[in-house]
Amino acid sequence: MNVSTRVECPEDAPATRRVHMAAFPGPDEADLVDALRRDPAWLPGLSVVAVDGSGLVVGHALLTRLQVGQGQGLALAPVAVAPEWQRKGVGELVVRAALSAAEEAGEKLVIVLGDPDYYGRFGFIPAQRHEVTGPFEVPEAYFQALVLPAYDGDPRGRCQYPEPFETV
Repeated sequence: MNVSTRVECPEDAPATRRVHMAAFPGPDEADLVDALRRDPAWLPGLSVVAVDGSGLVVGHALLTRLQVGQGQGLALAPVAVAPEWQRKGVGELVVRAALSAAEEAGEKLVIVLGDPDYYGRFGFIPAQRHEVTGPFEVPEAYFQALVLPAYDGDPRGRCQYPEPFETV
C-alpha cells in the first residue's frame, strides 16, 4: 500500500470533502467538517489526511477541541476513507497519525463515539472509566476515551461537543 499521512492543508478541503461524500451515504459528515473549519474548535494541526502515491487524498481523520467538564479534550470525528481504499488499513493509518499528532501537541484526552471493536485497537475504552460522560444517551461501550501520555487525571466530567456537531 503506497499511502502516507500528513497534516491537511487548506487546499486539501475540496478533496477531503469528496472523501467524506464518497464514504458516507449523505452530506452530513462532509458538512460537519466544513462547519468545524469555521469554528473555534478547529485545530489545523490535528486534521490529518492520507494520500496515495500520486498525492490524491484517500482518507481523513479529524480531531477538534471538546469541552470536558471544566477542562478540554479532543473529539475524534469524523473519520473517512474513500470506498476504493477501505479495508486496506488506511483508516487505521490516518487515525494513528492524528492521535500521534495530538500526543505530540501535549493533548491529554481523546473522545470518540464509535464501534468499540474498531477503536479498541487504538486503546480507547469506555469513557465512564475515566469519569467522562457524554451529552446524550448511548450504550457505554460506544462512548469511549483514550488517555494520552500527558493525561494527569483531568479533564473529567460531561462532554460538550462544539456547536457544529449539533447539526449532525
